[in-house]
Amino acid sequence: MRHSSRTTDNSASVMVFGVGPFTQSTMRILREAGARVSAYLTRSYGHYGPSLEGPVYDAGIQATPFRALAAQQPGLIVPMSIEWALAPWTAEFLQRGVPILCPTGEGLLLERERDFARGLCRRFSIPFPDAHCARNRAEALGILARNGRPYVIKNPLCSPFSPIHTIVCETSEETGSWLERVDDREGIFLQEFLGRAEVGHIAVVSAGEVHSLVTNQEYKRAFDGNLGIVAGAPLGGLVERDPDDRYGLARELIHPLAPWFRAVNFHGPVQVTAMRHRRRWHVLEYNVRLGVTSSAMILRLLANPLDVLRSVALNQSPSPRFRPGLRFGCSLTLAGYGYPYTSLEGPRVPVRLQAKPTCDVWWGEVALGPDRNLWATGHRVADVVALAGTLEGAIRRAYANIRRLECLGSYYRRDIGRSLWPPGSL
Repeated sequence: MRHSSRTTDNSASVMVFGVGPFTQSTMRILREAGARVSAYLTRSYGHYGPSLEGPVYDAGIQATPFRALAAQQPGLIVPMSIEWALAPWTAEFLQRGVPILCPTGEGLLLERERDFARGLCRRFSIPFPDAHCARNRAEALGILARNGRPYVIKNPLCSPFSPIHTIVCETSEETGSWLERVDDREGIFLQEFLGRAEVGHIAVVSAGEVHSLVTNQEYKRAFDGNLGIVAGAPLGGLVERDPDDRYGLARELIHPLAPWFRAVNFHGPVQVTAMRHRRRWHVLEYNVRLGVTSSAMILRLLANPLDVLRSVALNQSPSPRFRPGLRFGCSLTLAGYGYPYTSLEGPRVPVRLQAKPTCDVWWGEVALGPDRNLWATGHRVADVVALAGTLEGAIRRAYANIRRLECLGSYYRRDIGRSLWPPGSL
């Protein structure tokens, strides 16, 4: 399953920090664009896919990435999350000056601290739901009692390892019930529930300029009909090529931050997740990554992905070019036994691909067994990603391919694109 790559310039070396489908897809696409790729595997699972694409280094064995950096000499680091910035080796890494596709310093706070983002929105007159940062459960319950509104419950500090993962409450009674159970050791961020008409927009900021890439939708609920809990990662997603910002998300929610971007030397990706409420877009949160369900589709849509990422990491003006004939992408996740209730664990079971795929298949929690066949080892087995000139074509192609995968106890959402699209819809 390894693929040959053409001879590349050693200066075009890229190391991805992450695991699973998001890391594998980034490695493959950038390798096909001419890069020499490797990965520093930041978690204990999802190693198989990245190992197909280039050298990998396990953080469980190498506690810092410095040996990997010395061996590979990357000219670009692409992190899949902001957890790299919270590691004990972060300060030494930054001193080495390796270009990284992520803002640093104050720029990182746009994602890391939810109340910081709320304050920026107030400063630049960007609509943001009523929100409060409570020090503990008692304070949060007091806020609820005074306001009587439903709130989405979040952790004040954003991290893959936050003690609170987003809980969407649609009534004040639901909010109160959940507040009695959450882990409040880092505090509690309450954000007013504004409905379900949620969507996102992803751009890159470099050399003081905002360059829109796509408008995207993430299907975060576990089951068809947008039912069930908000999963740890979305079960599917859509992107639409959108350099002209046809829905106004960048114009209303990202461009007003331009003075701040310049003041803090912000350069990197920026994703805004927004809600349509009373005919206006409201910011729910900002991220400073390409997005877990969207990165593979964005990089496939671009005709020059390596050039764009390197320019942004170096704070140079990028020139994104899109592949002709492709406008939409659809991503589907094959979820394994027990997901999204990750406390439920089943045995390892075989994963069978019944026919050769006609689109990208990126591997998650799988491993080669003694029989040299794939076996599921966790809760998220694979992501299937398809592109097309039309939304219907991308969805049809993705579903045709995910049906070729078989794994006992697995499932996938069968309704991607039937709701929440176009942007602002329910």
